[in-house]
Amino acid sequence: MTVPTTASPAAPSTVTIRRAVPADAATVQTLVLEIAAHEGDTHHVRVTAERWEQLLGRDDVVVLVAERDGRALGYTSAVRRLHLWSGGDVLAVDDVWVRPGERGAGLGRRLLTAMARLAAPEGLTLTWGVEPENAGAQRFYAGLGATLRDKVLAGWSPDAYGPLVAADEVAR
Repeated sequence: MTVPTTASPAAPSTVTIRRAVPADAATVQTLVLEIAAHEGDTHHVRVTAERWEQLLGRDDVVVLVAERDGRALGYTSAVRRLHLWSGGDVLAVDDVWVRPGERGAGLGRRLLTAMARLAAPEGLTLTWGVEPENAGAQRFYAGLGATLRDKVLAGWSPDAYGPLVAADEVAR
């Protein structure tokens, strides 16, 4: 899909939003590292460009990249997964990232709308999380019509649960 925009009054430009393919792995890796740095979470990023090349070939992994003149401006990513309570699939959005110099022009809205366009034919719900202190993102999502609710997400890494598993095996 192509969305016309204007970079400056003298230079019309076009923003294209498209699904990333394996050849985009290095670009996706760069964008992921940018959002992780912005959030102070680069230590959590373990995926490599080589792994992104594999992931981008999977049907259940959706990465949409916004570009202008071949330069990535931002992205959104999601994984299609089963939602056990509904018995159907959802698109679980992981990231929405617009590079700082590109913000304020509606690109985040366009990225999420493009993700919704992919979900619409099957009536899939989009889900995602937002940090409690990120009031700007919460306003943005509420402005899209998303329902916001309080929920604490827990993560249990192998380093954290490993000792419990090991102790349980010894006790058996």
